[in-house]
Amino acid sequence: MDASLLLQYVIVALAVLVSAGVVMHKQFPNATRRLRIAVALPLLRDGRPDWLRNLARRIAPVGVGGGKDCGGCNGCG
Repeated sequence: MDASLLLQYVIVALAVLVSAGVVMHKQFPNATRRLRIAVALPLLRDGRPDWLRNLARRIAPVGVGGGKDCGGCNGCG
């Protein structure tokens, strides 16, 4: 396979992945949040390298807290 053809396939695959991620984020925000949590939690365990834990912190969604009566389940947002 020619190198330029391989590069073209890689670029198209990246474009498709980014597009699927944007659509998933817009159409299924709760599923996207759960997926990000599921990916980040195993990377945050003790004994993992610092660079891997930093990556997990970037992947994990931002915590949303409410008022003093809120339990933090993010059921309203």
